[in-house]
Amino acid sequence: MNTESSSRHDVVIVGGGHNGLVAAAYLARAGRRVLLLERLPHVGGAAVSARAFEGVDARLSRYSYLVSLLPHRVVRELGLRLDLRRRRISSYTPVVRDGKPTGLLVDAADPERTRESFRSLTGDEREWRAWQEFYGTTGRLARRVFPTLTEPLPSKSALRGLVGDDAAWEAFFERPLGEVVERTFADDLVRGVVLTDALIGTFTHAHDPSLLQNRCFLYHVIGNGTGDWDVPAGGMGAVTTALAEAARAAGAEIRTDCEVTAVATDADGTGEAEVTYRHRDGEGLAVGRRVLVNAAPAVLDRLLGEAPSPSPSPEGAQLKVNMVLRRLPRLRDTAVDPRDAFAGTFHIAEGYRQLATAYTEAAQGRIPSAPPSEIYCHTLTDPSILGPEAAAQGLQTLTLFGLHMPARLFADPAAKERALAASLAQLDAVLAEPIADCLALDAHGRPCVEAKTPLDLEREIGLPGGHIFHRDLAFPFADDPDPRTAAARWGVATSRANVLLCGAGAVRGGGVSGIPGHNAAKAVLEESSG
Repeated sequence: MNTESSSRHDVVIVGGGHNGLVAAAYLARAGRRVLLLERLPHVGGAAVSARAFEGVDARLSRYSYLVSLLPHRVVRELGLRLDLRRRRISSYTPVVRDGKPTGLLVDAADPERTRESFRSLTGDEREWRAWQEFYGTTGRLARRVFPTLTEPLPSKSALRGLVGDDAAWEAFFERPLGEVVERTFADDLVRGVVLTDALIGTFTHAHDPSLLQNRCFLYHVIGNGTGDWDVPAGGMGAVTTALAEAARAAGAEIRTDCEVTAVATDADGTGEAEVTYRHRDGEGLAVGRRVLVNAAPAVLDRLLGEAPSPSPSPEGAQLKVNMVLRRLPRLRDTAVDPRDAFAGTFHIAEGYRQLATAYTEAAQGRIPSAPPSEIYCHTLTDPSILGPEAAAQGLQTLTLFGLHMPARLFADPAAKERALAASLAQLDAVLAEPIADCLALDAHGRPCVEAKTPLDLEREIGLPGGHIFHRDLAFPFADDPDPRTAAARWGVATSRANVLLCGAGAVRGGGVSGIPGHNAAKAVLEESSG
């Protein structure tokens, strides 16, 4: 194998997902010599758009698909050309009550319509008032916590002081989330809708004493101080395209088709670090004063040649299904227009008891009999992801994100088809026609539906165990702040002083946020100015 001569840089970034691109842009703008190495032929990681079905001109957000945590500050400071569109409909949840198909519609732009939906579903306004009070509390929490995510890591006591509400702190940071949900809401369906934000990509339950559900919930409701989940016009690929353009314009060098195979440092990490990588023509070596790793901590352990962390191996817990439809399906609940129902998060089999049952079945090694999932139609908010012919045909895209589908369930290759069939059956149960009748066909006459298990995500985009957050999320504070290093202050430290995390596995990582990339860049700049 040929080995090219080594190149020297101020910073070498391993991994060209959105966080790596954010770090590259910030550091290059600050005048640092930056090299970013990406294993795949393109940058973007999980935030990419793709034409998934041959002959169908629809650019699907194949893996991640919505944006909440990307700070407006990052967009502004990097001059990103992005159009993030708010969804008018927050959610619709179908259910059968007294033998009649009905549902709960939450219209973010029309509080009175939402109140009437609560009243129609539950018989009075108690749940509506509880909903208003609960999300009023999370809104205040969001406005106080979110700005801290792009500042040095606060201590637990400092963050508690910023929150300034002992009851809210106790409910969301100290006690299992199920307690406040059950104390606040009486209706099983309403409880389930609230709890789903604690389970996205996370295999846990309402009363988990580890509070993993609380951590997941927090990151899902604090984005930009509002908790809104926005649609990037042009798909998720538009986000990473804008970031790559900003990084290159600032002078960062981005090399694709370069798989990093090892990172070597001295024992105390005070010197330079060497990054070995494979490319088309052989092997390369890049030397950097700092190495930023936009990969899971488990991947970093392997690159450093260290034993894996004693904590449990990462395990994703979702089934992602991408579809293209000839038309939206009709609903059994005829009171709701499908264009409203699918314009927000469409909850399926996500009542509170249903979620608990699905978790129990999956924990016992079985695909849930009624898999819970969330569906969204991107094209109702952003039709630009369709080419002219697809748009003229009236095609629509549909994304299904299934919960309680841990990687362990898919050791049997046949389990994927069973999980897909069970998930689509739950969707069919609330439709007036089978979803199969609405699917578009690709160039070979095959239905436009593809499923991605955690094992697919591990194989295709390098997520260990298919864990979309790289590892379990952490609360955005430090129990025992370490003031000695900038990396520790910013929550991006590793066992080596010259190697920093800049991906979702950092403290305050997870989601499409750019926050770990921002924070790793800030740590590097702080170190060099100190």
